[in-house]
Amino acid sequence: MQAPKLEPKKRRFKMPSAYTILFMIITLVAILTWIIPAGAYNTDKAGNIIAHTYKSVTANPQGIWDVFMSPIYGMIGNDHTEGAISISLFILVIGGFLGVVNKTKALDDGIGAVVRRYKGKEKRLIPILMILFALGGTTYGMAEETIAFYPLLIPVMIGVGFDSLTAVAIILVGSQIGVLASTVNPFATGVASQTLDLSMGQGIFPRLMLLVITLVVGIWYVYRYASKVEKDPSKSAVFEQREKDLDRFSVKDADDAGTMTGRQKWVLSLFGLTFLLMIIGLIPWSTINDKWTFFETATKWLSGIPILGNILGSDMVPMGDWYFSEITMLFLLMAVIIMFVYKMKEAEFIDAFLGGMKDFLSVAIIVAVARGIQVVMNDGLITDTVLHWGEMGLKGLSESVFIIITYIFYIPMSFLIPSTSGLASATMGIIGPMGKFAGVDGSVVITAYQAASGWVNLITPTSGVVMGALAIAHINISVWWKWIAKLMIYLFIVTCVFLGILAIL
Repeated sequence: MQAPKLEPKKRRFKMPSAYTILFMIITLVAILTWIIPAGAYNTDKAGNIIAHTYKSVTANPQGIWDVFMSPIYGMIGNDHTEGAISISLFILVIGGFLGVVNKTKALDDGIGAVVRRYKGKEKRLIPILMILFALGGTTYGMAEETIAFYPLLIPVMIGVGFDSLTAVAIILVGSQIGVLASTVNPFATGVASQTLDLSMGQGIFPRLMLLVITLVVGIWYVYRYASKVEKDPSKSAVFEQREKDLDRFSVKDADDAGTMTGRQKWVLSLFGLTFLLMIIGLIPWSTINDKWTFFETATKWLSGIPILGNILGSDMVPMGDWYFSEITMLFLLMAVIIMFVYKMKEAEFIDAFLGGMKDFLSVAIIVAVARGIQVVMNDGLITDTVLHWGEMGLKGLSESVFIIITYIFYIPMSFLIPSTSGLASATMGIIGPMGKFAGVDGSVVITAYQAASGWVNLITPTSGVVMGALAIAHINISVWWKWIAKLMIYLFIVTCVFLGILAIL
């Protein structure tokens, strides 16, 4: 008897990692240095490009050596490009800080405590929880950290008459709208600002406005859907699996979670205080109003106090003038304070801190690899040529049209390079200066970039957060796409209008 022939398995296309994509781009850019004419702009004393001063220079094509050296110089810098070491170190330290906070389970149990407090009033939880998740997204790019909350929230939402999609929407829409309107998110706003040599605080108030507007739209959309499902369960987008969901998820499990200890409450307070201090430290107060010199005066006064000034340190930088070195120190200091407040053992602290750093190591490295693109372009002397082409193409283009085109440009780029920090490092060095030619401030360009990235993060199948959330809830991604389609259109239109107005102000 002849054995049946086994059909060869069809190989499914698998999207390469961000590292591979970035190295492919580096290689492509290196090839382009052999094709694109070399050129340079004149610069002022501050190093800013002077428009209409472009001239041709001798070519310097890049080879294999340069391609593999580019990530190294992307990290430490060279004569033509500033290294990403400061932002990479900050990413590692904030990873360590989050590792210590997560070790205490203060965030997990804090959300659980909120859920228990509003038992019987669950509809009120929708705006409250979405605001909390949005705050996490806008301050530190909360994404993977949300995975732990789905098993907690899904049974609660199903048990009170909503559905699993409502729970997913509360967490995913809330956190990613926060990322869309990142105020001081170090992985989006921070990397992009550092690339353009801007303070993270620059443009923070318009981004706060965008956060409020988009979050109101998101809360309204989710709340309206939840109300429909509460009145008529058949209106649920996942109604056909409701019986299975009732069996899959247990409300009792959710009730057992969320009890907070006194130490966890202190940790949660310190967690919020850390980000508040970072925001205050990054906002350039004196440039907003030259009379707002409180922090400069206070720092000078503290430094001048005998003994105390020496104990605190003579080189203290006043809040408002902080940059990556200072906020890196802040997160390191607060991690140590949390260790003492929570009475964590030294060995546990080190393990948690290093474990958190390990989780963010790939992000820190990808920033350097992405910066390698800029290294090859700068060393190959084609950056200014590309900018010159942009300058010529932008003639007669209004500020509003430019920024909307920039926003649309970043949508497919966010699919191609899902890492927000990698995308910023790879592109901001070109798009930012182009904005100057169009009369658009660099902070507005940053807002457009991160708005596109956050928008894409709501639906992209290449995101482990999106796919992980849907897998936990047993929701097919096509169902999610159908449900969120109108919200995506609303957010797109609102963002375009906001950016268009912001560009001309």
